[in-house]
Amino acid sequence: MTAINGLDESFLQGVAGKRVLVRSDLNVPLDGATITDDGRIRASVPTIEALAAAGARVVVAAHLGRPKGEPDPAYSLAPVAARLGELLGRRVAFATDTVGTSAQETVAGLADGVVALLENVRFNAGETSKDDAERGAFADQLAALADVFVSDGFGVVHRKQASVYDVAQRLPHAMGGLVAAEIDVLRRLTVDPARPYVVVLGGSKVSDKLGVIDNLLGKADKLLIGGGMVFTFLKADGLEVGQSLLEEDQLDTVRAYQARAKELGVEIVLPTDIVVADSFGDEASARVVAASAIPAGTLGLDIGPESGKAFAAALADARTVFWNGPMGVFEQPAFADGTRAVAAALTEVDGLSVVGGGDSAAAVRSLGFDESAFGHISTGGGASLEYLEGKELPGITVLED
Repeated sequence: MTAINGLDESFLQGVAGKRVLVRSDLNVPLDGATITDDGRIRASVPTIEALAAAGARVVVAAHLGRPKGEPDPAYSLAPVAARLGELLGRRVAFATDTVGTSAQETVAGLADGVVALLENVRFNAGETSKDDAERGAFADQLAALADVFVSDGFGVVHRKQASVYDVAQRLPHAMGGLVAAEIDVLRRLTVDPARPYVVVLGGSKVSDKLGVIDNLLGKADKLLIGGGMVFTFLKADGLEVGQSLLEEDQLDTVRAYQARAKELGVEIVLPTDIVVADSFGDEASARVVAASAIPAGTLGLDIGPESGKAFAAALADARTVFWNGPMGVFEQPAFADGTRAVAAALTEVDGLSVVGGGDSAAAVRSLGFDESAFGHISTGGGASLEYLEGKELPGITVLED
């Protein structure tokens, strides 16, 4: 079995008439049955389209949300099947189960060049089981539906799950175009990146980014810190942070990172002003205060306007940028300007600009930016972070045999 990076021509020439199981990442946000951000579906289309055009009988497997190993209508992929069909310009057959009668009949009825989507793989407890035998049994059922496996769900390659890891051990397999592109970009961020190299980190918790900070301190030239995680940094410097998000147990770790950054000559840039409010979501009371003068009873919910300008200036001469995590609660207009400032600065980067998936990618789209203005928008926040931490990704290593 050989992993093919990006489905080369020789691979595509061999799939006509074959059942190809594609593990995509279609985990999109839903409001009821309405998809509020279809970015991951659109990113999955090129590989599916290429296989269908080559005459494969394409069977797409994916998950949505975190159902508890059994069917839950709230997490059905039915709306995704409809949207995928619109993007492909053809009807996508939808199996109402994953490996049961509907899946078997749907796959058996496929003609060359036709696409089907299986119901949420996480409706089966075997998908995410920690027990190898249980996970393997489910993988056996999935593998029975196909002749070949293509791994194209980058957002899940850091998970040792049945449809990501175990199926690849049971079928001839290939790396899809999306996963190949993601890995290529991440290698450029970690192996001899063009300099200056600036990393922008936000989001709610320092603990979510510890491994990334640890690994990139030796690689980046500047580290810009925003979002909820910044308050642990400010507190580590002895400042009042009011009722803002704070991880008291990470203060010593943060101080150690600051000391190490100083030794290595890596500049850590923190906000000098903060947008605060009296309570979460209280846009009416939003106001800008100095980062050194956050009132005791308030919450910090965004970096301030001066910080937005300073972050943009720090990015102005960058040749490589990785950004993961919004600067504030961007879903609310009063707390979106910091994230908007960083996104706008990335569009001006003369080099490689990477938006690291998750909330950052959602922010770029919700704030109305043209996705083509960025070098790369990742589909996998967690997978990107684990790669940058230097961890092995099970869904990638299993393809490398």
